[in-house]
Amino acid sequence: MGVRLVVTDDHRLLAEALATALQLRGHRVLAVGTPVGAAADLVANRRPEVCLLGVAHPEDPASFDVVRRIRRERPEVAVVVMGTVLHLSGVASALAAGASGYVRQDERIEGVERALTRVRAGEAAVAPDLLQSVFEHLLRPVAEPDGEAVRLLRLLTRREVQVLIRIAEGEDTREIAEGMAIAPSTARTHVQRVLMKLGARTRLEATAVAARTGLLELAARD
Repeated sequence: MGVRLVVTDDHRLLAEALATALQLRGHRVLAVGTPVGAAADLVANRRPEVCLLGVAHPEDPASFDVVRRIRRERPEVAVVVMGTVLHLSGVASALAAGASGYVRQDERIEGVERALTRVRAGEAAVAPDLLQSVFEHLLRPVAEPDGEAVRLLRLLTRREVQVLIRIAEGEDTREIAEGMAIAPSTARTHVQRVLMKLGARTRLEATAVAARTGLLELAARD
């Protein structure tokens, strides 16, 4: 017997495509909604067995407030989150909020269907390798760059990124100039631009901003 469900996603077209694919496979879609914040009201009005929740930004813990509300108001409804797995903290936040399952955003429809069936039966639906990665992340957390880090990195030129890394390593203007084979005046200009773009008044403050947002880690990968 097919699952009775509500499908929501931050992207309307994706929600409708998922709903259509699941209906063709014998499931009963009671409602399709966007954005995901509407899920709780749809669940309250339709009383499905499962809510499939497509989340655009799982790295934002606030994305799962709706999961908490559903679990509080309709605890009999299982929630399956669909999202990216780039930020393991996002997967952990979804499960902590009460989601019964988490599927990758690029999962095949067969995988989504299996997750829906499992959570309806009262089982957890998280791929073993993903669950292991989440546990390892929680036991040995590693700072992940947030959206602010990505935004700041886009503001910096490649040369300014190199200067930022040297600032974080404690190099002064002379050392930066020698290490990069540029004139001290050029190094000084790069430093000033880095501070301005990071909204920092001092080198120490710039380093703190870069460390807090994960910019240093992101810059090292670039």
